Amino acid sequence: MTARQYTTAVLGVKLVLSVDQNAGAGRRLVFISHSGADTWVAKQIAREIEACGATPFLDEAHIDAGADFEEDILNFLAHAHELVVLLTPCALNRAYVWAEIGAAWGRRIPIVALLLGLTPAEVQTHPGVPVLLKKRDLLPLNEVDVYLRQLKLRAQQES
Repeated sequence: MTARQYTTAVLGVKLVLSVDQNAGAGRRLVFISHSGADTWVAKQIAREIEACGATPFLDEAHIDAGADFEEDILNFLAHAHELVVLLTPCALNRAYVWAEIGAAWGRRIPIVALLLGLTPAEVQTHPGVPVLLKKRDLLPLNEVDVYLRQLKLRAQQES
């Protein structure tokens, strides 16, 4: 097994990910980062990602009650092929959302930002949003089909 370690720190949360370089055979893995207040919407996104032939990770659905959720999150992030972040006014204030974005950035996997309740201009001018996110395409949730079409193509190429 060839493993590589990635370390990143975002908002005081230090993440160390050990990644098996041979992992990822099979379906494309998509980590969905969201605020707990946005869980219902995140579940709909997960359902659509699954329909595209990829495997979504949603903490609500994949972490058992009482489990070490941080370990489970780190494990999936260590193997994810991409991260989808549901950016809402509530998510902007959640340290875990920023830590997950930082972990994905540290691994250099694609980060797709879906906006709900925010405009691209609001995210671009928000003082707490790092440049690493501001320089990406920020898709309003109503345009999620653009991302899903691209994801479906990536998932088909890997199967």
